[in-house]
Amino acid sequence: MERRAVIAGATGLVGSELVKLLLGRPYYSKVTVLVRRRMNLAHPRLEQLVIDYNELGALPPEMVQGADVYCALGTTMKKAGSKAQFELVDYVYPLELGRLAARGGAECLLVITAMGSDEKSVFYYSRVKGRLERELQALPLKRLHLIRPSLIIGDREEFRFGEQLAAKVAKGLPFLFAGPMSPYKPNPARQIAEAMAAAAASRDTLPLIIPSGEIASLAKRLRNSLS
Repeated sequence: MERRAVIAGATGLVGSELVKLLLGRPYYSKVTVLVRRRMNLAHPRLEQLVIDYNELGALPPEMVQGADVYCALGTTMKKAGSKAQFELVDYVYPLELGRLAARGGAECLLVITAMGSDEKSVFYYSRVKGRLERELQALPLKRLHLIRPSLIIGDREEFRFGEQLAAKVAKGLPFLFAGPMSPYKPNPARQIAEAMAAAAASRDTLPLIIPSGEIASLAKRLRNSLS
């Protein structure tokens, strides 16, 4: 049976790694990316669908029927400029994608949230992510995986001091993230993409929530399956 993938957030840090990963190996017969502007990328299995994310709910449900739907949407308060814009990208759009996946009978929905997601948190960011997780779990989805990374590191277009510092610390002083601190170890974007692909492909009973500490082992499982 042919497998199809749909990716939202394909131009972001994790999303771009997902695109490269899924096109680089024969997981799927077609990889559809939902983009605001066409990507400078061509591949025989790549389909680029230029959309207005404010009209996600108007997309035909059959486009996700039987597909693995990956959501790598996300921004920061600084980049968004306001709480309203932040919630639009990190809550409204992912939830609309989830509703589309439920209506269309998607095989699996995989959404990146964040470590510490909790709608009762004292932190606004964590509350938004927690609310999203609760709303997604209420949908009639065949299979849902919520990926909760720690700090996501990788080659971004914009400079983020905190991420650069965390990456250097993790590489130069790895013992700082040993033992009880291991869940706080930064997750490389490629590792998260690999973990999501492994979760989608898995026929095992994986947990609904995949915490930061489990991301590396899932990514390793994917690499081992290809060796």
